[in-house]
Amino acid sequence: MNQPDGPQLVTYADRLGGDLPRLTALLEGALAGAFAGVHVLPYYTPYDGADAGFDPEDHAQVDPRLGTWSDVRRLSGSHTVMSDVIVNHVSARSARFQDVVARGDDSPWAPMFLTLSSVFPDGASEADLARIYRPRPGLPFTTMVLGGARRLVWTTFTPDQVDIDLRTPQAWDYLTSVIDALTDAGVTVLRLDAVGYTGKEAGTDCFMTASTSTYTQRILDLAHARGATVLLEVHGHHTQQVEIARTVDLVYDFALPPLVLHALHARDLEPLRAWLDIRPTNAVTVLDTHDGIGIVDVGPSDLRPGEPGLLLPDQIDALVEHIHDASGGTSRLATGAAASNLDLYQVNCTFYDALGRDDRRYLLARLVQLVLPGIPQVYYVGLLAGGNDMELLEATGVGRDVNRHHYSPQEVEQALARPVVRAQLDALRLLRDHPAFEGVFTSSVAGTRATLSWELTRDGATHRVGLELDVQDSSFSLRATHDGEERTVLDESAV
Repeated sequence: MNQPDGPQLVTYADRLGGDLPRLTALLEGALAGAFAGVHVLPYYTPYDGADAGFDPEDHAQVDPRLGTWSDVRRLSGSHTVMSDVIVNHVSARSARFQDVVARGDDSPWAPMFLTLSSVFPDGASEADLARIYRPRPGLPFTTMVLGGARRLVWTTFTPDQVDIDLRTPQAWDYLTSVIDALTDAGVTVLRLDAVGYTGKEAGTDCFMTASTSTYTQRILDLAHARGATVLLEVHGHHTQQVEIARTVDLVYDFALPPLVLHALHARDLEPLRAWLDIRPTNAVTVLDTHDGIGIVDVGPSDLRPGEPGLLLPDQIDALVEHIHDASGGTSRLATGAAASNLDLYQVNCTFYDALGRDDRRYLLARLVQLVLPGIPQVYYVGLLAGGNDMELLEATGVGRDVNRHHYSPQEVEQALARPVVRAQLDALRLLRDHPAFEGVFTSSVAGTRATLSWELTRDGATHRVGLELDVQDSSFSLRATHDGEERTVLDESAV
């Protein structure tokens, strides 16, 4: 099994570089030495569907506008490649589902797709329907005509994304073909998208059920047999991440972004300190992703009433308002009822705008992420310190598009010249190269000050990297040993 090693870039091929060959050239050129791996967001046919590729019509085919499987294989020769396995759904325009639309139950693919009666064959009560957990308002059903009959099709996210039934051999034939296509092209890390919603069971909330664990283990077995590692993508209460981490290869540390923002806005390190005591170490750390900034990950449990979160409700309310204020109100226009892509648990904003485009605080936030144990992923907009793309939001009406800018080659070149971007790249290269990160991590917090450090003693030499910071004034110093001497690598003067 191939374990990912070192920091990773997260990007769309079309929005940074333009296609797979040019993305590879950028990673081997201007970004050389910064990233050991890359998570290429959906590049399947089509990559520009209703949900930016997360609604594939053909999940086992590279969109020819972006390249070929040979291009993916070429990239995997120089970098660990992570790709998405979209487990919960396919596009309503996929060939399999369109056959069901035309032929209804006479289609051989009919069992693969979930309807209301698939889970509730005897009908559903009001209590059954009210219990179903969904990340957006309303019920997860869309009325469609299948083979001439009106049916309630299960659509957890949007009417363009039709849920599949993992109790059926058709679904597993499909998923196995997807995993085979990816691993045959050299992909060694599979990110399971929306897997928490796969276990629909009557009498449950249909989220992270016992069936979900069974399906996840089956995918783990398929991946491991092909030499691949699995990353589980689940937004939820922080205790769920801790529990899930014991059973899978990798989980996200989705609690980190709001805790870092809270620390910098409220000048309060205590919630972050508490999380450091219990967080999983087999974690992929993020500040920003292609989605919004998660709030549910630090809040009280929606599914276990009375179980508190890492932040109190008042702290969460204050954090959301801090983000909206720091972004000049632009995040408010992209979040919730203001935008068509209505996620109940996220604030749509670039991380740079969430900190008021303050280079000093932004670099400090990135350094905290990079120094903590785990595999850091840096989103392309965050790497380039991008602000909210209000023109794209206005054009699409999709809230998350504020954080999905299309960079031209000229914009990339200009961004790479900025001190805050150069400093992030310097820190990433240190993380890849310094032996201290193979050692022991320790942390200490006292009031508004913290020290995060790594130390390794080998062959009589002591290697150390340490980040000292104070959230009161966002001062920091990143120090590292070189040739036996410790010196400052980065501090606030870098920006």
